[in-house]
Amino acid sequence: MGKLIYSLATSLDGFVSDPAGNFGWGAEEEEVHEFVNKQFRSIGTNLYGRRMYETMVYWETAHTVPEQLPFELEFARIWQGTDKIVYSTTLTEVASARTRIERTFDPDAVRKLKAESDLDIAVDGPHLAAHAIRAGLVDEYQLFVTPVIVGGGNPFFPDDVRVDLELWDERRFGNGVVYLRYGVRG
Repeated sequence: MGKLIYSLATSLDGFVSDPAGNFGWGAEEEEVHEFVNKQFRSIGTNLYGRRMYETMVYWETAHTVPEQLPFELEFARIWQGTDKIVYSTTLTEVASARTRIERTFDPDAVRKLKAESDLDIAVDGPHLAAHAIRAGLVDEYQLFVTPVIVGGGNPFFPDDVRVDLELWDERRFGNGVVYLRYGVRG
């Protein structure tokens, strides 16, 4: 059975993007990126909303971009090897292999996917993750807390749920990023 993991960079004040939608302040440097690569190897399926998918689909062809760094090429290979499900009412076609579109988020279908999966499943993007959190589907939260305060934007967590957590792991990186890994208590 796979776990459903919600993992993203977040500002210190809890936002994954600022009021203008920018998230470049969360860009990963080599040490963090190599750690993310290691974590990402356990993922067999990624669940995306349309906007997050449109950001992440870059990795489908990243290996063709000149002067990619080895850790970036590694992430591209890992990402290309995963299945992707994009939840969108507007997207008409996908731009990556191993990808399908679902029109609505169905908690029961995700429960079934978790039960049948040998690998973990990642839910990416705060809006889609909010649906999974509200449905009680997220088993693990991985926050990459970035040393920046952005003052607003898209919050990492929805504001209308409570989930009791226990700290499973933590790590500090040289650039000031702090990784926090929490599991759902009980």
